[in-house]
Amino acid sequence: MVELMKFKNTFYKKKVVVTGHTGFKGSWLALWLNLLGAKVYGISDKVQKKPSHFDAINLKSYIDQKFIDLKDTEKTKKVIKKIKPDFIFHLAAQAIVKNAFSKPYRTWQSNLVGTLSILEALKNLNKKCIAIIITSDKVYKNIETEKGYKENDTLGGFDPYSASKASTEFLINSYVKSIFSNNNKLRLSIARAGNVIGGGDWSEGRLVPDCIKSWSKEKKVIIRNANSTRPWQHVLEVIFGYLTLAANLERNKKLHGEAFNFGPKIKSRITVIQLLRFIKKRLPKFMWVKKKNKFLKESKLLKLNSKKAKKLLNWECKLKFSETVDLVLKWYENFYQDNNDMKKFSISQIKYYNKILLRK
Repeated sequence: MVELMKFKNTFYKKKVVVTGHTGFKGSWLALWLNLLGAKVYGISDKVQKKPSHFDAINLKSYIDQKFIDLKDTEKTKKVIKKIKPDFIFHLAAQAIVKNAFSKPYRTWQSNLVGTLSILEALKNLNKKCIAIIITSDKVYKNIETEKGYKENDTLGGFDPYSASKASTEFLINSYVKSIFSNNNKLRLSIARAGNVIGGGDWSEGRLVPDCIKSWSKEKKVIIRNANSTRPWQHVLEVIFGYLTLAANLERNKKLHGEAFNFGPKIKSRITVIQLLRFIKKRLPKFMWVKKKNKFLKESKLLKLNSKKAKKLLNWECKLKFSETVDLVLKWYENFYQDNNDMKKFSISQIKYYNKILLRK
């Protein structure tokens, strides 16, 4: 547990705010931080519909939480000021690409104004604080290159979700270079992750959750783009990246204002159909049917170059793709069939991943 102990020195007894703590990634991050001895404060606008990872691990019973609308900037500022956090991880967002087409206004409001509220809260905090703002791999102007996008590549986006996330980064950079330029107490970095999969995600419009829900009901899942390639990675790989970035940012002020990709190795090229076959091999009753949506435009190829994270943070994905899928399916099998203590099971997966980190 070398990595766990290293982080324990960073987060132990520290006040850590996680926005979007009721969400998939946010609940995994809050759980890991709790294991490290941090005083975790979750901030979200609502409780996720059941089932959810947040509910499955009963997260509300062992962290503090506030339910506010992050678009309410004044209320957000008051809550953050009262907590006086040492760390902030901002994950709250409208994060479903498909939903952004039907609700573009809500997507822009949640992603842009919500982040603006966090930046305003940081401006008025007047204490040492490390802030990690999570955006997306979809911030890049996607020309579907095999090389993988580097952090200094052009940002853009043709759909509401991608454009809102790219615009969020312009907003962040404007604060870093102007409003925060003389603030020696604040350090902020941006994290961009690929397609994250893991146990406890039931979000609509995401491939793996849609597959799991269909499998649990013995129905066929509808597949839009079977040959699309995505940077699939396990949620714990990404959470470890966020924690690593925060720990390094605390020690190294040169990382202030920097953005980092956290994605699988560039040689990893897994298509949707390959992922489906992995699931089918493990869950024989799993079925799918192909059906294109001509109104929903999606990129067929998306890759991240994470060499910067490897060089400056010594971070890289450790899990093989087969191990990633195995961890995901084991979690859901336990949830649906064995009715285990899912907090205990989730912790066991964190501990297993820590053993993987020691693998060369």
